[in-house]
Amino acid sequence: TRANVETMRSKLDRDKDLGILQWLTPIDYGPQQSDFIKRRQEGTGTWLLCTNEMDTWLDRRNETLFCSGIPGAGKTILTSIVVDHLCSKYRANLDVGIAYIYCNFRQQQQQRPEDLLLSLLKQLLQKRTSAPESIRTLYESHSRERTRPSFNKILEALNSVAAMYSRVLVIVDALDECGVSNGERQKFLSAIFNLQGKTGANLFVTSRINDNISKLFEGALSLQIRASNEDVESYLDAQISLLQSDIWDNNLRDRVKREVVSVVDGMFLLAQLHMNTLRNQPTKGHVKEVLQHLAKGVNGLDETYKQAMERIKDQGRPTYELANHILGWIVHAKTPLSTRELQHALAVKSRTRELNEDYVPSQRFLRSVCAGLVTIDEQSGVVRLVHYTTQEYFERTWTTWFPYAQTDITNVCVTYLSFNVFEAGFCQSDREFEARLQTHVFYDYAARNWGYHAQTALIDEDLILGFLQSRSKISAASQAMMASRNYSDYSQEVPREMTGVHVAAYFGLEGAIIDLLNNGRDPDNSKDSYGQTPLLRAAQSGHEAVVKLLLETSKVDINSKDSYGQTPLSRAAEDGHETVVKLLLETGKVDVDSKDTYGETPL
Repeated sequence: TRANVETMRSKLDRDKDLGILQWLTPIDYGPQQSDFIKRRQEGTGTWLLCTNEMDTWLDRRNETLFCSGIPGAGKTILTSIVVDHLCSKYRANLDVGIAYIYCNFRQQQQQRPEDLLLSLLKQLLQKRTSAPESIRTLYESHSRERTRPSFNKILEALNSVAAMYSRVLVIVDALDECGVSNGERQKFLSAIFNLQGKTGANLFVTSRINDNISKLFEGALSLQIRASNEDVESYLDAQISLLQSDIWDNNLRDRVKREVVSVVDGMFLLAQLHMNTLRNQPTKGHVKEVLQHLAKGVNGLDETYKQAMERIKDQGRPTYELANHILGWIVHAKTPLSTRELQHALAVKSRTRELNEDYVPSQRFLRSVCAGLVTIDEQSGVVRLVHYTTQEYFERTWTTWFPYAQTDITNVCVTYLSFNVFEAGFCQSDREFEARLQTHVFYDYAARNWGYHAQTALIDEDLILGFLQSRSKISAASQAMMASRNYSDYSQEVPREMTGVHVAAYFGLEGAIIDLLNNGRDPDNSKDSYGQTPLLRAAQSGHEAVVKLLLETSKVDINSKDSYGQTPLSRAAEDGHETVVKLLLETGKVDVDSKDTYGETPL
C-alpha cells in the first residue's frame, strides 16, 4: 500500500541520515559527558548556574561567557553541569540547538579544527527530524569521490544548519588543551566566532588561566572558576562517609575537613589526591602524620604526585612493576587507550607468538594499584590519568619513574603484530577485518602507532627486522594502519603490496631501513598497489633523514609517479614539508613541471 511505501521510504531516509552523521565524524562526546556528570559530587557546582553572568548569557543571543581557572579547579565537571542543565532545560524545544566539545590534550590528532567543527555540525543535525538537502548533497558528492569536505565547506554547512534554529548554544571545555601547532586553536576559534557572527550563537568556553587565550575574549562575560570551600567540604563529607574503619571518629573527620580545605586553595583535584592518601592510612596516628605534611595549592601538586609514586613503590616488586607499566603506557600512549587495549598490552610477554589470557590484569587491579592516579571512564571505556596536571608531571619526570617505557611499548607492539595468527595476512572484507580487530583488541593501536614509539626507543633490531621482513604480517598490519572508517568497504580501499621498507619509511625509521636494505629482502624502489614507493611515503610524511638515505642509495626513481600521478616532490609540497622539498630540489633531478592526474604541478 501507499502507506507502507511511505513508511519504508521514511525508514530508508532515517537510515541514510544516520549514515551521513557517521560519515561526518564517528566522534561522540556523549559518553564523556555521562562520565563527567557521574563524577560530580551531588549538590556541588550549582553556584555557577546561579551567577548573574550565567543569567545574562542565557537571556541574550550572541553572548560569550568565558570561564578561566587554575588547574584542577573543577572546570570540566562544571562544564558537564552546564551541559546537563541546558540539555534538560531545552530538551523539548526543537528551536534550540546545543552542541558541546571536550578538548583533550591526548586527542589532538582527532581534534583538528575540521574535526571539532564536524562534531558541532553532527550534534546540531541530530536534533533535526531529517538532514537538510544541502547536507545530503555534501555527503553524496564526497562519498562518491571518497574525499572529505574542506574546512570552509564544513564551516559553511555548520552555519547553514545553525541558522535553522532560533538559538544555538555552543560549549567548549578546556580550550587550552586544543592543539596550537599550525595555528589550529586560532583557526577553530575564528570559525566559532564566525558562526556566532552569522547566527547569533552563544558561546560558553572554559580554559586554564592563559594570557594569550584571555586576550581573545576581552569584552566577553567572564568568570573565574575556583572550587568553593562549601563544595570541597561536601566532597570530603561524602568520601569520609564511605570509610568503614572505626578510626574515623567525628573529631578526626572534622580535622581532616578543616585541614584539607585550608590547603587546597580552590583546587578540587588536590582535595581528591589528599583523600586518596588519607583513606589508606591504617591508624589515627598515621592520618594525623599525613595531615601535618599536606602539600598546598598548585605548587604542591608535584610533591603530592611524588608521594603517590612512593606509595606505589612500597607495594612490592611484582605489583609495583605492573603499576609502573600501566602508568608508562598511559603517559606515552599516542591516543587514549581503552581498558581492554591496555589489558591486552600488559599481558604481552617478550618473544611470544600468541596472547596468554592468564596474564590479563583485571579492571579492578588497574584502578587499585596506581594510588589514585589512574581512572577508568565507564561510559567511554577509556583508561586515563586522573588529570592533565598528572600528565604534565610525568612528562617532566618520566626519566625518573619509567625511563625505558618507550622501548617496552615498542617491543610489546611489535611482538603483538608478530603473533602467528596474523600470518593470515590481508583481510578480504570489512566483516573479516572488524572480526580481527574485535578479537585482537590491541591490534589497531599497535599497527597505527608502533613506529611512532620506535622513533624514540632503544629498538630490538632482530624483533623489528623479523616483523618487517614478513610479507603477510606487514600486509595485515598495513591494512589496520591505513584503514579509515568513513565509507563502506573501507578496509579494502587501502594500499596492498606494501613492504617493510614502505612501513619503515612511513614512520621515518632510518635504522630499520638500513637493516632491511643490508639484508636485501625488500627492494627500495618497490611500489604498492597505489604505485607509491618508499621514497614517496617518506616524502609525504616529512621524514627528511629517510628521504636523504633513500636518495643516497642511488637506486630510487626520484620522479616515480603513483596512481594519482603524484611524485615524491608533489606529495611533500602538498603536505607542507619544506625541508624535504628543498632536499629533493637540491638533487637537480626532479621534474618540477610533472603534472598529476588533475593537471597540477608540485609547486
